[in-house]
Amino acid sequence: MKTIINPLKKDWKTILQRPTKTVDDIENTVNQIFDDVKRNGDVAINKYTQLFDGVSLESNLVSSDEIDEAVLLVSEELKAAIKLAKENVTNFHVAQKTEKVSIETTKGVFCWQEKRPIQKVGLYIPGGTAPLFSTVLMLAVPAQIAGCKEIVLCSPPNKEGKIHPAILYTAQLCGVTKIIKVGGIQAIAGFTFGTESIPQVYKIFGPGNQFVTVAKQLATKYGVAIDMPAGPSELLVVADDSANASYVASDLLSQAEHGADSQVILVSTSKELIQKVSEEIEKQILVLPRVEIAQKAIHNSKSIFVETDAIALELINEYGPEHFIVCTNDNDFYIDNIENAGSVFIGNYTPESAGDYASGTNHTLPTNGFSKAYSGVNLDSFTKSITFQKITKEGIKTIGNAIELMAAAEGLQAHKNAVSIRLKDLD
Repeated sequence: MKTIINPLKKDWKTILQRPTKTVDDIENTVNQIFDDVKRNGDVAINKYTQLFDGVSLESNLVSSDEIDEAVLLVSEELKAAIKLAKENVTNFHVAQKTEKVSIETTKGVFCWQEKRPIQKVGLYIPGGTAPLFSTVLMLAVPAQIAGCKEIVLCSPPNKEGKIHPAILYTAQLCGVTKIIKVGGIQAIAGFTFGTESIPQVYKIFGPGNQFVTVAKQLATKYGVAIDMPAGPSELLVVADDSANASYVASDLLSQAEHGADSQVILVSTSKELIQKVSEEIEKQILVLPRVEIAQKAIHNSKSIFVETDAIALELINEYGPEHFIVCTNDNDFYIDNIENAGSVFIGNYTPESAGDYASGTNHTLPTNGFSKAYSGVNLDSFTKSITFQKITKEGIKTIGNAIELMAAAEGLQAHKNAVSIRLKDLD
């Protein structure tokens, strides 16, 4: 990790730049695949599965026999761990349910709001360098709680034409209604247009690489909603001398091993801690199975020394991290004043891994600075709010004249007439 001492504010934007390709670099590829899938359906899907995943499939759909086989392949210990995580994720998301909001805004005018589930949702589960069965929990559990009728999952097959058993086990555990062996841009295109094997959905969820992120953004041009732009993983840790350097290093590496385009940042008011963390990273990284990936990510990452907590906070809010770990002498200062972060982890004993797996919060979070405007996935992500109103005779008399005046002022005579005709009958 490169260490930067007291960077000037004018240089923050450059220093905090993500190691990602620009949209222009990959948009042409995404557009071409979308166009092909739109015109040719499963023929195009199968072509890209063969090209990108190296396998030719007789069927894209996962059969019940494949699911039964997967259940047997997952160890009882892992099943127990997944069930524990599912219980915690369920508890946290059930707690997010809200009651109907109802009010009489003025005499005789009744307005209320109710939540309704999104009927058809598509869940994208990466399966490349790491089979993210934990993401199945994070997406399928709230979808099921919300009451979504169709929960369709796409994940890329391996060279044997199979999806990782833990993904299949978790999917059936969480009520996924259809599982399809398709990944990458072609999966998002399938969700967008619908094909013979992939149902068209109303909203697409799930993380992915930069190609998947751009594909999701393109899907919105065709009337399909997305959870958020969620690209390569990132973590920012703010720590001082109260932090355990080995813990901080382990947290930084936990995100670095996601992918070569991941980024981790340490912000500290202690040069001594920065040095200790650097030494710990050098030791810990060597024993990781994904050492090469982690090393590439660490190469793109930075340790930044600043003089005060106030400067640190301003820099962190400018970055808008996906994951934000706070481990300082004054954690409350950061907790009370953080404005831009996907999910916050507090203290020496709250590793980011807990949120990734089993604490209960959702790990599908905005990256690349989008935490400045987007929330992470939550129960409301799988619902939409519908407003209702009912106006009595007394109510239309109360607000009718105001509506007439406003409509006339905007030059919309038919709007005015729709009220006037009612008021005339009530006179």
